[in-house]
Amino acid sequence: MHLEHLSLTDFRSYESVELALEPGATALVGPNGQGKTNLVEAVGYLATLGSHRVASDTALVRMGASQAVVRGRVVRDSRAMLVEVEVNPGKANRARVNKAAVPRPREILGILRTVLFAPEDLALVKGDPSERRRFLDEVLVARAPRLAAVRSDYDRVLKQRNALLKTAGLARRSGGADLRTLDVWDSHLSQAGAELLAARVELVEALRPLVEKAYAAVARSAELLRPTTLDYVSSLGPDVALEPNRAVLAAALLAALAEARSDELERGVTLVGPHRDELSLGINGLPARGYASHGESWSLALALRLASYDLLCADGGEPVLILDDVFAELDADRRERLASLVVPAEQVLITAAVAADVPEELAGARVDVMGGQVRRVR
Repeated sequence: MHLEHLSLTDFRSYESVELALEPGATALVGPNGQGKTNLVEAVGYLATLGSHRVASDTALVRMGASQAVVRGRVVRDSRAMLVEVEVNPGKANRARVNKAAVPRPREILGILRTVLFAPEDLALVKGDPSERRRFLDEVLVARAPRLAAVRSDYDRVLKQRNALLKTAGLARRSGGADLRTLDVWDSHLSQAGAELLAARVELVEALRPLVEKAYAAVARSAELLRPTTLDYVSSLGPDVALEPNRAVLAAALLAALAEARSDELERGVTLVGPHRDELSLGINGLPARGYASHGESWSLALALRLASYDLLCADGGEPVLILDDVFAELDADRRERLASLVVPAEQVLITAAVAADVPEELAGARVDVMGGQVRRVR
């Protein structure tokens, strides 16, 4: 799989840009603030319908414009598909495939798959649990696009249930609470939550050996004796066996919600479910968050991305690799190790402030980016 052409209209700093791409490595080179990351962000948006930099679509639309359009021609198994997303902040986004509208934008998920490395990846190790939950869910959807609907359903039910908890909690304190509606939302949450939880548990099991292998490949030799751990920690508690059985997990979620109800009514928020879970990362028997060195944290973050890449490759349809200003963040040893690991990929897109930051192994095509303009150098 590779992206053959990228076209942007009013996306970020670009009023209009057309960028032809090819298999192999392509380096987008230019000083900071010139629009390199905007280009690879657009590629990632076509693949995930989200940005690795911001949570809201509003910032993706060029100032003064009402909407942005991201369009890409994707080649997979010698077949080309034209994918287009119209970004409409405050309104529903729209999508097309081969110029034909699709009912929902999420129906384009899976046509283009990407794995993106960026400086923000340190948050996978050092950041809040929400960063690691998002990582898991992004890989889930890349592997099985139907899970985007499951995650959307869970988020919708959670939002409704939290709103009901707030009103019911106030009513209970005044002596007039009717909790029968809450029972219905408990059932909905347990069903959607069990589906998401089971998928995450299966994913962590699949990722664990791949992360260990990738960490050993990218880390310094002195770190190789420090084993990594990857464990899913559920808000259901340690007594609940995390088996990918939807019915068992739904029953466990329903029981946990019933047990937590009093506290939830008091606080007005759902305290049990996949939105409260954690992906626990460890190195040498210690939690990576708070104990890992800066170098170890980088190695582990890279290992998570490499593991997800290997998993997606095993599923079929090699994803496009995006390295957004990563090499400038790495020491020489890790830079060489990472370059040697990604060079076999069908397509690698690299951003760098200076050409010298791009390892020789990845010296393929080069595009200079300056002032919102792109110019192919080789």
